[in-house]
Amino acid sequence: MKTRFAPSPTGALHVGNARVALLNWLWSRQQEGVFLLRLDDTDSDRSTEGFARDIEADLEWLGLEWDEYARQSDRLDRYDLAVQVLKDSGRLYACYETPEELELKRKLHLKSGRPPLYDREGLSLTDAQKQAYEAEGRRPHWRFRLDHEPVEWNDAVRGAQHFEGYNLSDPVLVREDGRPLYTLSSVVDDLELSVTHVLRGEDHVANTAVQIQLLEALGGSPPIFAHLPLLTDAEGQGLSKRLGSMSLADLREDGLEPMALNSYLARLGTPDPVDARQELGGLVPGFDISRFGRATPRFDPSELKSLNGRILHDMPYAAVSGWLQAQGLHDFTEDLWLAVRGNLEKREDALLWYRICRAQITPVIEEKEYVATARELLPPVPWDLSTWSVWTEALKDKTGRKGKALFMPLRLALTGQGAGPEMRQLLPLIGYEKAVKRLEGNTA
Repeated sequence: MKTRFAPSPTGALHVGNARVALLNWLWSRQQEGVFLLRLDDTDSDRSTEGFARDIEADLEWLGLEWDEYARQSDRLDRYDLAVQVLKDSGRLYACYETPEELELKRKLHLKSGRPPLYDREGLSLTDAQKQAYEAEGRRPHWRFRLDHEPVEWNDAVRGAQHFEGYNLSDPVLVREDGRPLYTLSSVVDDLELSVTHVLRGEDHVANTAVQIQLLEALGGSPPIFAHLPLLTDAEGQGLSKRLGSMSLADLREDGLEPMALNSYLARLGTPDPVDARQELGGLVPGFDISRFGRATPRFDPSELKSLNGRILHDMPYAAVSGWLQAQGLHDFTEDLWLAVRGNLEKREDALLWYRICRAQITPVIEEKEYVATARELLPPVPWDLSTWSVWTEALKDKTGRKGKALFMPLRLALTGQGAGPEMRQLLPLIGYEKAVKRLEGNTA
């Protein structure tokens, strides 16, 4: 089995692209197959090396390692050979209409109530007519002559699909400047690189009917196709309109954990609950392409944010220690991580609690007399997880306070925060000396 992810390096990857890449990766891994990254970069006007590098960086961030790599710009000779095969078999024919003439034809067809299919004028041109066009300076574009017969396949997501060939328009495969278009290059690559399963968005369904005929004309057999509904936002609007900033680079910059996105996208569009996983391999056993339905899935950033917190709340220290070291926090120990991780929405939030426990803060003291009493009753060292309970019990007996009135002034004085991790865990990490200074109203 071989799947492929084939982005064009003409822009940044967004969450819809990430979903297609992830599901192709999971499908191939589940079947112990091969995952191909293919850059569809024949559009030299818009494709850039910068976007190509960004795509690879985004996939690496998600953990989607590819087994094979290809670039269409390295395979132009293969497309030329395919073009010659199609010309020799009479399936590729020259057309000389200008864009303006084609647009006029389209409008006339629509005005008369007919579908805007190409009228195959190019097939009836004589050699003399072609020579006359070329004498005018026109260069032909080349169309694939479709057979007017039914095209059928069993889609792994959509089920049985049926198109009548006479309802399809002969597609342009080669531009006037000789460059191949997506339909040709994609089919040649899938055929020659032995792609067995093509999973992509449902906006390609009509393309698939054309590509099946093209594959067969080149002597190949169609792969298994699976077409997924396109994502919308939480209100049902297209992502490109409402969530244009949801690029992977933006999400990464915003502090999203890659496994939060992977965990979310792996189940989005299925009836199954999202399964928060710490490692990508944990998503492989539960992947089932048949679980993806035809209903339009809604991508909700608030659900992703919540999932990000769940990922962090269970994240082991080993998974974050390298990142902490890279921040220069060499004394951010495992006990500190385990104490604070349950209150994090983003891993950057841990930096606040590091400062509270390891650096200096300005205490917030709203009840000086009560905090002074707390200072007097502060237990001696050594401190452990029972120290907080011992201390607050003594304060309760001394002052009669309980609940929020008992705890909140202490939290504010020691952390400067009105909420956070359990104080029984934080107090030993803050330590006796800092606690004394903060209770006395000093920066420490």
